Amino acid sequence: MSENTAGDSGTRGDSSPEPDADEAEGTVEGRSESATDDRPTVYDLAPDCTLEDAAVGDLYHAEVNGVVDYGVFVDLSDAVSGLVHESNLDGDYAVGDRLIVRLTEVKENGDVAFDDADPDDYRTETVAHEPTVSRVHGLAPGDEVTVEGEVVQAKQTGGPTIFAVADASGVVSCAAFESAGVRAYPEVEVGDMVHVTGTIESRKNALQLEVDSLTRLPDGRAAEARDRFEAALDERAEPADVDPLVEWEAFEPIHEDLRDLARLIRRTVLAGRPIRVRHHADGDGMCAAIPVQLAVENFVEAVHEDPDASRHLFKRLPSKAPYYEMEDVTRDLNFALEGRARHGQKLPFLLMLDNGSTEEDVPAYENLAHYDIPIAAVDHHHPDPEAVDPLLDAHVNPYLHGEDYRVTTGMMCVELARLVDPSLTEELEHVPAVAGLSDRSKAEAMDDYVALAEDAGYDESDLLDIGEALDYAAHWLRYSEGKTLVNDALNVGCDDESRHDELVEFLSERAERDVERQLDAVDDHVDHERLASGAHLYRIDLDEYAHRFTYPAPGKTTGELHDAKVKETGDPVITIGYGPDFCVLRSDGVRLDIPNMVTELNEELPEAGVSGGGHLVVGSIKFVKGRRSEVIEALVEKMAGAEIDEALSSTIALDD
Repeated sequence: MSENTAGDSGTRGDSSPEPDADEAEGTVEGRSESATDDRPTVYDLAPDCTLEDAAVGDLYHAEVNGVVDYGVFVDLSDAVSGLVHESNLDGDYAVGDRLIVRLTEVKENGDVAFDDADPDDYRTETVAHEPTVSRVHGLAPGDEVTVEGEVVQAKQTGGPTIFAVADASGVVSCAAFESAGVRAYPEVEVGDMVHVTGTIESRKNALQLEVDSLTRLPDGRAAEARDRFEAALDERAEPADVDPLVEWEAFEPIHEDLRDLARLIRRTVLAGRPIRVRHHADGDGMCAAIPVQLAVENFVEAVHEDPDASRHLFKRLPSKAPYYEMEDVTRDLNFALEGRARHGQKLPFLLMLDNGSTEEDVPAYENLAHYDIPIAAVDHHHPDPEAVDPLLDAHVNPYLHGEDYRVTTGMMCVELARLVDPSLTEELEHVPAVAGLSDRSKAEAMDDYVALAEDAGYDESDLLDIGEALDYAAHWLRYSEGKTLVNDALNVGCDDESRHDELVEFLSERAERDVERQLDAVDDHVDHERLASGAHLYRIDLDEYAHRFTYPAPGKTTGELHDAKVKETGDPVITIGYGPDFCVLRSDGVRLDIPNMVTELNEELPEAGVSGGGHLVVGSIKFVKGRRSEVIEALVEKMAGAEIDEALSSTIALDD
């Protein structure tokens, strides 16, 4: 309520009292002063006020809306009307006359009774409607509700305009009807704080609010409502209180970073923003992405009243390269802008998994920065934090805490998924071991992860087969999500255990067969030399001697050849697999720094257009076709001077 402190002596009939338009609206401070004002208060109800805003015994400004033999009917607002019985009238009134009345009774049947009142002096206080706000979560068909929240989507259909409105408890779809295909409430935009009133109906197994009124809150009230909304989102976004699956001291600071990211992801869902995931297309990348996808989709379903919301608000796609290519970001940005234009959605939150930490990602990130798209990365490639951190809202990487690539992204993302949705814990217990074995991790916790998987019913050979099946599926899926196929292979979200077993057996056997065929093809064409450091160097021209455009891809072929040579020699080994304009590098027992080599090559051979990188001892490089010989010879020279360190191994499998 806001008050007027000026008094007014009323007279009857046509000159009955009205609130003075020139009276200044009171403030909170004014109310304190009015406590010493002993004049009676006459309340002036706003048009949208209801009986909830009135009280028996108080005085109100009213307007006559009907005259009958037994009295007059008066309106206090659009929704509050009642009778002043003739026995309680002190004068004669006509329709449209204004008077002051006292609310004397609200009967059980809803009828309202008033007495005519004639205060000698009074002050007027205006009353704004403060509806009882309903929580989105827990609504049921037939409920008449008022929802206060943020518009997170405004979509025009061939019939109604659909507004998605989020409050602290969830998101509800609101159908506002105008003429068919005509935008209802055109003044309301995505991001506005609004009051929506209407009735909850069931439409296609989803709850929908059919709008009676939708009002954009004025600036002052919108700011207050947004503060309440943001505070409530912060509270509900708090991640689950769960400990990591295995005790691992080195993982503790990483887990804290994952908690912060889980909080950000949950808040993104609560705010109605879509999420788009990009992940490396290999076993570790899929072990990272699938748990996160399930967790986020479960949370979306808990927040949104629309059961199809997760299909519209979450998208996962693989990336062939271990960094965010311009081709990928252009596709993602185009998809996001189309979603905003066609469906009235917010632009998405981008989550990078098993890539996204390096300088090679910067051009793509800068492209997204034009549209203020938030980005987070969970990665175990050697990072360039000075390059990427200014463009990221969150960055989780073991190198940032003195660890390295042996902490795989799949290990981290299983914990991230559990922080978002802890109910998935039992279903995910084998996934960190699959991720670690897929990337040949020698992390100190690997034995614990394998033991955890064994307790869940998977022996080490099962885990290795699942990893091979994922790699094989990723190769043929190329740029497709392949959700059901990949979920069945990983046995996460799979509803048929026997199908999982049969699928993994089939895919892993096909993968093994194709790898053996590839190694047979290249075996006679591998060049070998012994470097001055004592390390073995193996080179293979994949364009000339390997099966192309089939499984395994050049990165996988180089890795399998490398592993065979490490096993054969037992010595430090470097392997280079190259094509017309690329090469893949693998190393065991040699202290390399491939990202730094790329930087040096660009300085020494600027005309070669060298790009790429990866981990310290495993990576891929692209260059101009005509300068291949110079680039490879320069690489060999740098590798020849590298120190032997048998503790180092190229644990990461590259698929490109």
